[in-house]
Amino acid sequence: MRRAAVNRPTIAITATIAASVLLLTGCGTTENAGEPSGDAAAIVITDDRGESIELAAPAEKIVALEWNTAENLVALGVMPVGVADIEGYGDWVKSEALDDSVTDVGMRGEPSVDAIAGLAPELVLTTSDLPEAVITQIEEFAPVLVVRGADASDPIGQMEKNLERIAVATGHEAEGDEVLADFHDKLAEGAAALDAAGLTGAPFMMSDSWASGGQVAIRPFAEGALLTAVAEELGLENAWTGEGDADYGLGSTDVEGLTAVGDVEFIYIANGDTDAYQNELAGNAVWQSLPFVQSGKVHRLPDGIWMFGGPSSMNDYIDAVVATLAG
Repeated sequence: MRRAAVNRPTIAITATIAASVLLLTGCGTTENAGEPSGDAAAIVITDDRGESIELAAPAEKIVALEWNTAENLVALGVMPVGVADIEGYGDWVKSEALDDSVTDVGMRGEPSVDAIAGLAPELVLTTSDLPEAVITQIEEFAPVLVVRGADASDPIGQMEKNLERIAVATGHEAEGDEVLADFHDKLAEGAAALDAAGLTGAPFMMSDSWASGGQVAIRPFAEGALLTAVAEELGLENAWTGEGDADYGLGSTDVEGLTAVGDVEFIYIANGDTDAYQNELAGNAVWQSLPFVQSGKVHRLPDGIWMFGGPSSMNDYIDAVVATLAG
């Protein structure tokens, strides 16, 4: 998922991996591909293109070209050798830090193929947002595992599936089990905290925004967006009824479009000083007239919560929502 220059856009893994193994005997998440050569450690994973990725053994030297794949690697205990746009990752993904050993391989969407090749990776991870032509170039020297960046029909399930495939590819299934168990525990604890605060069923709207040429573009997180789905699991009720895209569940509106929302918990993410709600809309009469503005229900979450991340980012999001609304 891509946007402007700054940012583009209740099951444990043991059960899901087991189900995946059964499924994958037919469609390939993991199976013993080494019988012909006698290599019992070989792994075959079917990615979201339907391509079979064969690894002789769990991958250790890995390049991640999207931040959610890098985040998931670090959460599993695997430090990637290369990541696209390390500076941006440091600004937007606070949940899982990269160390100084990681090499920057260019921008997301436009990585340096030469830089990736120079790291001699055993596996390259990316999402379906990367152009196929770039993937083809990389496949000349390394296997590429492509996961779908998001799926608005099952946003939490897609996030979990992405983690599971990376766990299998790296031989860190047990760690993946723990990551997903922690996520579901966090969901349950957060839902209990909001319920105790009398917030179960409270209407909310989640968004981000940016300004360009004096105009403010507002991006609602509609039904099917990952952050919306997680908030709904916490017991909140999404008040935004507009449609989002088929992958990320993201919509588009302007400040006038917010007049249909009503008195909700208005939750948003910004980064640094780029806050259109506090800056460009501070003196806007329509914004000031909105019920949630007048009732003081406008909540900016802390910086560094990656909106399209994995379970670690979602844990940070849950903590932030609970602290903001019930703290």
